Amino acid sequence: MSGLNKLVGVLKAAGESTRLRLLALLADGDHSVKDLTEILDQSQPRVSRHLKLLADAGLVQRHAEGAWAYYRLAPEGQGADLARWLTARVDPDAPERQRDKARQAEARAAQQAQAADYFAKVAESWDLLKTLHVPEAAVEAAVLAELGGRKVDLLVDLGTGTGRMLEVLAPAYARGIGVDSSREMLAVARSRLAAAGISHAQVRLGDIGGLDPAIGLADVIVIHQVLHYFDDPGRMLAQARRLLKPGGEILIVDFAPHELEFLRTEHAHRRLGLSREQMNDWAALAGLDVRAAREFPSDSKDRGLTVCLWHLGDRSKTE
Repeated sequence: MSGLNKLVGVLKAAGESTRLRLLALLADGDHSVKDLTEILDQSQPRVSRHLKLLADAGLVQRHAEGAWAYYRLAPEGQGADLARWLTARVDPDAPERQRDKARQAEARAAQQAQAADYFAKVAESWDLLKTLHVPEAAVEAAVLAELGGRKVDLLVDLGTGTGRMLEVLAPAYARGIGVDSSREMLAVARSRLAAAGISHAQVRLGDIGGLDPAIGLADVIVIHQVLHYFDDPGRMLAQARRLLKPGGEILIVDFAPHELEFLRTEHAHRRLGLSREQMNDWAALAGLDVRAAREFPSDSKDRGLTVCLWHLGDRSKTE
C-alpha cells in the first residue's frame, strides 16, 4: 500500500477537470501532445503541464519519439488502477465529454485522410519506396517461415497496400483477404494478384480502424508496415484481435524505434518505430502473447532503419 502522502498526491493529480478529461481521452488510446491540445482547445504548455503532473503521479506514461511525445494510461501499478477506475466512471453523455469525443474523432479522421492522400500519390512506386529502407527479401522469407509450412483456411492482410504479402504468403492460405482504405493501392494489388495468377485471394476497400466483422474470423492476420501510420497502434491491434479465431495468430512487421523525422513530415508516418516494450504492452492489453520477435538491421547504412517481426498468439490458448 502506498504511503498516505503519496496516495494523496495521486488523488490531487487526478482531481482536476482538465486532467480528468485527459485521462478519459487516453483511456481511448495513445495520443500525441499535439492531438491533445487540438482536442481540448488549450495551449501546448498548459496541456504539457497537466500531462507532466499525471505522469509524475504514475497515472499516465510518456513515450518520446523524435520531436513528438505520446501519452497513454499507465499499464500497471496503483496509478494505473486508479486511472482506469476513474475513467470508467466518467459520464459518456456529459456535454464536455461528448465534445472531446467529437474532436478526437475529427483528429483521427484528419490523420487518416493525410495518410490516404499520401498513399494515393505513391501507390505505383510503393514497393520501390520500401526497398530504399529495409531488407525486404529477408523479412518476407521470415514472415513465410513463421507459418512453419502450414496452410491455414483464412489469412487476412490488414493495410494490404499493393498486395505484396498476399502474394508472398499465397502458398500458406486457402483464402486470403486484403483490406485497405486506398482505392489506388487496391487497384495496384488487384493487378498484381492477377498477374501472379493468385485466384484464391481478394482485396477490398475498408477501414482497418473500424473493421467489418463480415470479413470473417481469421486463422492468421498480417499487419505489414502499417502500425506506424497510426497515433495509437495499440488501438489498431485491439481492433484486429476481434477478427482473430480462438488460437489464431498475428504477424506484425514494422520499424524499430528511430529518429528519422523526415518519415513523419514527408511520408505520413505518425510513430517513429515501435519498441519491443510497447509491443509487449499492446499485445497484453489485446489478450495476446508475443511468441517471437526478430530484428532485421538495415542494409542501407545512410538511413539506418531496422525492421522488426513480431509473432503474436491468442493468450487464452496458452493459459
